[in-house]
Amino acid sequence: MGVLTPLAVRIGALPWMPRLLPQITWLDTRLQRLSRGRIGLLDIAGLPHLLLTVRGRVSGAPRATPLLCAPEGADRLVAGSAFGAPTTPAWVHNLRAAPTASVAEAGRSTTVVAVELSSEERERAWATLCRVWPNFALYERRTDRLIPVFRLTPAGDDLGGARGG
Repeated sequence: MGVLTPLAVRIGALPWMPRLLPQITWLDTRLQRLSRGRIGLLDIAGLPHLLLTVRGRVSGAPRATPLLCAPEGADRLVAGSAFGAPTTPAWVHNLRAAPTASVAEAGRSTTVVAVELSSEERERAWATLCRVWPNFALYERRTDRLIPVFRLTPAGDDLGGARGG
């Protein structure tokens, strides 16, 4: 956590934030591209994050989305919250359709296998995500849908590689 994290949590709780999600994502993606993955909005906020790139399920084109994450060893947990918007983010549908994806953190890219969590495993992961970003609990109350949670595990050839633990 960073010095600006409490401010980020307050901003993230604003009820009109879901409407700005496309602009926030666009700005963060551009910032990460310009810095070659070294800085993004969540870096400024002092929060753990990654850039998920997954092929579009219809277009087949790579789609990059900056996401807050919760590190668990070499794995990363991510949630399709969209600030509690009523619809599931497109990246979730793409990830469900793809066997693998790419994760970039601190300028390093790793191939990952994504598993959507359910039942008790989802609940444990959700608690971990809420410790990293308390607003996930607020987002859950804002929406009628079950927010999907994924575990991203480095693919076999990447284990112990780019992340270093």
